[in-house]
Amino acid sequence: MSSSIVLNSQNVVNPGAGNNTLVYQFPGSVSFPNHEIAIQSIAMYYSWQNVNGTTLNNNKFNYAWMGPTGVTTVYNVVIPDGMYQLADINSYLQYVFITHGQYLIDAAGNNVYYAEMVLNPNLYAVQINTFAVPTALPTGYTVPVARPAAGVAGWPGFPPVTFNPIMYILQNFNLLIGFAANFTTSENIGVGTNLSYVSSTSPEIQPNSSIYFSMSNITNPYSNPSTIIFSLSPNVGFGEQISEYPPQFAWNLLTPGTYSQIRLQILGIDKTPLQIMDGNMTVVLQIRDTKSGVSTIMNALQGGK
Repeated sequence: MSSSIVLNSQNVVNPGAGNNTLVYQFPGSVSFPNHEIAIQSIAMYYSWQNVNGTTLNNNKFNYAWMGPTGVTTVYNVVIPDGMYQLADINSYLQYVFITHGQYLIDAAGNNVYYAEMVLNPNLYAVQINTFAVPTALPTGYTVPVARPAAGVAGWPGFPPVTFNPIMYILQNFNLLIGFAANFTTSENIGVGTNLSYVSSTSPEIQPNSSIYFSMSNITNPYSNPSTIIFSLSPNVGFGEQISEYPPQFAWNLLTPGTYSQIRLQILGIDKTPLQIMDGNMTVVLQIRDTKSGVSTIMNALQGGK
């Protein structure tokens, strides 16, 4: 026989501070002389960030832009901590271009940017495209006007020669888009052509594409650390609910002893506590006696009598 234990948001330790540790407190001390435990189901929201300056240190890259005097200036891009698809990161780059006035407006009123990061699905890669910045205003185009109240600069002036913005892909951010650390694109001075660069490895837009559930009361000799009881890979989009129902329970032996609580922790790919934004979750555990026909979980809750 087996019985269930339900952990939910009420079992989260220090709600809001990572939401990665859940503790189930038994009514009293419970003896588990010969029992196994498994995860029956998990319901939680896909709410762990893939860009974070503190825990992942992957929120920065730089680019360089040539001014009207021919001097090239490097600009730092710091992405706010959050959950991003590649399109969101590219949109943030465009936002930075807008704040510096580093774009033009075509005849249809569309903003024209001179660098981008886009998906190349055929190559399963990220592609960085840089475009030649002209030395004079193209026919039908206009320049952006400064909006100081909105923190937006006007057009900085045309360069004396054509150039392509230089993209500097810094360490850790490079893993998100699949480029080598400190990869740098060409300024392409005076050539006037567009350039494209394809990532050299598969992009990992979510560093924690798999997460682990660790339980303090087990010893799994086949995992490292030995407390790992389950792994989960989200199959939904950011912010959507994950519903996991293992088709077969993976039973783990509870270390024989008497316990007052069960502690479950959610870990990232590096086996450190995962920072989860939404603590609204439900984890159902199953506990069973490994000795056929002898004591059940109910006996365990009565002290093993």
